[in-house]
Amino acid sequence: MLPSFFIMADKLDISILIPVFNEEDSIKILYDELKRNLDSIYNWEVIFINDGSTDKSSEFIKELINQNSNIKLISFLQNRGKSEALNVGFKECLGKYVITIDADLQDDPSEIKNLIAKLNDGYDMVSGWKRNRKDSIAKTLPSKIYNFVLRFFSGIKLHDFNCGLKAYKKNVVKVINIYGGMHRFIPIIAKQNGFSKISEISVNHRERKFGQSKYGSSRLLHGFFDFVTVLFLNKY
Repeated sequence: MLPSFFIMADKLDISILIPVFNEEDSIKILYDELKRNLDSIYNWEVIFINDGSTDKSSEFIKELINQNSNIKLISFLQNRGKSEALNVGFKECLGKYVITIDADLQDDPSEIKNLIAKLNDGYDMVSGWKRNRKDSIAKTLPSKIYNFVLRFFSGIKLHDFNCGLKAYKKNVVKVINIYGGMHRFIPIIAKQNGFSKISEISVNHRERKFGQSKYGSSRLLHGFFDFVTVLFLNKY
C-alpha cells in the first residue's frame, strides 16, 4: 500500500503558486476567489511563497492555514525576487497542473479553468495575454517593445511573455531552474528544455486595488542582462 502522501499527490489536480511581497490586503480576497472558482471542480493546493514581506502577509497566510488544509507557506527571510520564489515553488508543488498567479488581485482566478482547458488541447504550457491591460502607459509601452523583441529572437509567438498568470504541465516545471529575473523568460527556457508546445489565451486583467507595483524602472536594465544570459545559455 502506498504511503498517504503519495496517494494525495496522485489525486491532486492543481498546484497554485503565489509569490507574495507585501500584499497583506490581498491575501484573503485572493484565496476566497480561488476557493470559489476551484473547489467544485478540482482537488487543489495553494503554495504561498512569502518573499521577505515586511508587512503582515505571512501572519494572514498562517491564519488561512489554520482554517484550510490545502494551503502551504514557504518563507524567505529576505526579499529574493520572483524568480527565486517561483523556483522553490516549482520544486515543492505536487499537482498534475501548475498555475502561477500574482498576489496583487490583477490576475483573475476565474481564468484558471480556461488555461487548463487550453493545456488539454496538447500544450506543455499556456500563458495568459493581458490584451486589455489595466496599467499605465509607463508600463504598457515598454512591455509592448519587450514582447516584440522576445518574439523576434525566440520564435515563440506570444504577446505577453511576462504575464504572471500561466499554466504548465507538471513535467515542465520540474526541469526549469530560474534565478535573477529569468521568470520573464520562462517560455524561452521551457522551449530550450524541449517543451516547444506553447500557447496563450486572452485573460481578464484587473486594476490594482491595494498598494503599488513592486517594479521600478531598473527592471528594464536588469531584464536586458537576464535576456543576454538566456540567449547565451541557449547558444552554448
